[in-house]
Amino acid sequence: MAGRGRPRAFDRDAALRRAMEVFWEQGYEATSMTDLTSAMGIASPSLYAAFGCKEALFKEAVELYNATEGAPMTRALTELPSAKEAVEAVLRHNALAYAQEGSPSGCMIVLAATNCSSANAPVRDHLATWRRAGTEMMARRLERAVREGELPAGTDTEAMAVFYNTVIQGMSVQARDGASHACLDGTVDRAMAAWDAVAARPGA
Repeated sequence: MAGRGRPRAFDRDAALRRAMEVFWEQGYEATSMTDLTSAMGIASPSLYAAFGCKEALFKEAVELYNATEGAPMTRALTELPSAKEAVEAVLRHNALAYAQEGSPSGCMIVLAATNCSSANAPVRDHLATWRRAGTEMMARRLERAVREGELPAGTDTEAMAVFYNTVIQGMSVQARDGASHACLDGTVDRAMAAWDAVAARPGA
């Protein structure tokens, strides 16, 4: 009877997390296979056997990032009783997380493929899809707020979601440039102070 083969000599989940951190810190194109194998503690053949290729590894890393770092956004938008509380919780969490010591600054989904060559356009487009999904999730929560009477009928929930996600993405860039948590939290203060104006129809 044929044997089952040799088991992997590494912890796949731990290796994936280390790869995620490298991509998050350096971005997709700037990360070499040597960077990855060094961080993951495995040789290239093991990486290819376990993850396929660099692009496939990156996509898995993005999924891990969303499942871990993105989980508070999902919980806030689904569990908090009002849309305003939910959106503020998302912004406050990101202001803290983006400037957290011991982790790469900013958001991996915003920053890891903003400047890609045409050869890596699929990677850039992959992250754009994730960003749109975040905006759509927020828009759905705002649509619920309209149905429940929290926001006025006729509120452009899509435009409102785009505005607040633009704030989130801007904070990510500011964090990468060295902005402190206090600075980012001040941006959240101003974004939330504008809530009624953002919800109002232009010219109303």
